[in-house]
Amino acid sequence: MAEIKNCPNCGEFFNYTGIRDVCHKCAQKEEEMYEIVYRFLRKRENRAATVERIVEATGVEQELLYRWVRKNRLHPALFPNLGYPCDNCGHLTTKGKLCESCQNELKSDLRTFEAAKEFRENVANNEKGTYFVNKGK
Repeated sequence: MAEIKNCPNCGEFFNYTGIRDVCHKCAQKEEEMYEIVYRFLRKRENRAATVERIVEATGVEQELLYRWVRKNRLHPALFPNLGYPCDNCGHLTTKGKLCESCQNELKSDLRTFEAAKEFRENVANNEKGTYFVNKGK
């Protein structure tokens, strides 16, 4: 069932069905901007353009470009300098929420945590061992 929301771009009310996050008019404007960006990128000399260069040449907002890359409307495999910011450090990435560096750092931290947890469990188990008491012979 649709719910009524305000468009984050223009403030108009629209029926939100889960497909688009903006009203129909703003969605049409986004499609027009997408066509401009895609035509720009299809030219051989622009395929390696950076996000900043695309914004400068087409006038599209950076966040809109990032959203298109996240939703795979613009494929970084075809346009190598495209990406979106890592949720942790802000460097451009092409898949997931974290860049390769942050993923590796997180994996390393998890391994360290697991090793420390295992060590603490071993120490706790060893402390529960049997104690021998010498009864004064």
